Amino acid sequence: MKRKILYCLCTSLFLLAGCSEKPSSPSAPDEGKDTTVITANGSATDTTTTPDVVTSATNVAKSPTFNGIIMVPPQHTATLSLTMGGKIHSLLVMPGQAVRQGQTIASLENPEFIDLQEQFLDAHAQLEYLEKEYHRQQALGNQDASSRKKVEQSKAEYRVMKSKCDAASSRLTLLGIQPASILSNGIRPYLNIKAPISGYVVRLNANLGKYLETGQPVCDIINKSQPLIQLTVYEKDIHLMATGEEVAFRVNGLGKQTFHATITSIEQALNENDYSIKVYARIKSTLPLFRPGMYVRARIIES
Repeated sequence: MKRKILYCLCTSLFLLAGCSEKPSSPSAPDEGKDTTVITANGSATDTTTTPDVVTSATNVAKSPTFNGIIMVPPQHTATLSLTMGGKIHSLLVMPGQAVRQGQTIASLENPEFIDLQEQFLDAHAQLEYLEKEYHRQQALGNQDASSRKKVEQSKAEYRVMKSKCDAASSRLTLLGIQPASILSNGIRPYLNIKAPISGYVVRLNANLGKYLETGQPVCDIINKSQPLIQLTVYEKDIHLMATGEEVAFRVNGLGKQTFHATITSIEQALNENDYSIKVYARIKSTLPLFRPGMYVRARIIES
């Protein structure tokens, strides 16, 4: 009877031990470990399902971009300044208007201009007389009919008047007036102001009746036939710049159209404020829509 009870107790303990054991579960991933990475195109990918991904660390750096503006080279920009002050008598152009080299922009009124022409005509007339008198005294001196003193005096008077005539002639030439035209056509009441180059009128600083001082600008004229782009390049990117390098750029306001230019010159001194330099590139194919000052973004074309 005791053996039977002992056997039942052992069997019950064995069954209880078997029920207390739970089946083992699959191993879970480590808590707190992020398994998501950012791919090169910016989308999130779980590395537990896609082990081979391209991360930002393997992305190739793109060529840097540079800001700048369209400009006209200084050789194609002219400031029309006055050699003689005066009041604007007539104005024949408007801002933005195309003009040809030598075309009259405006006319100037100044009594001093009339006085200068009078001085030239008077000096020229006296010079003709003194020249003839000098040659006459020379001829008499050769025949011993005139003293040497009179010959020298006549020569001195002739040379003094020639200097005055040449001075008046040079002043007229600086004003754009041919002295020969004064001799043939007489005194002009107004001084014509003419365009020094062909191009477009900008920054017009004149109106009827306005008095402009000597040296004061009337307007600027720009020729847009060979525009440049001026890029601002900072110290860290200077090594990328070299003359002859090709540049691709877009112009603000002209959409996604891409233009090309070739670097022609690079400044050698850094700007002390922001440690940048200016780089200049000549545009290959220009458009009439291009205007000086238009904003551009450019990058070096990798070979």
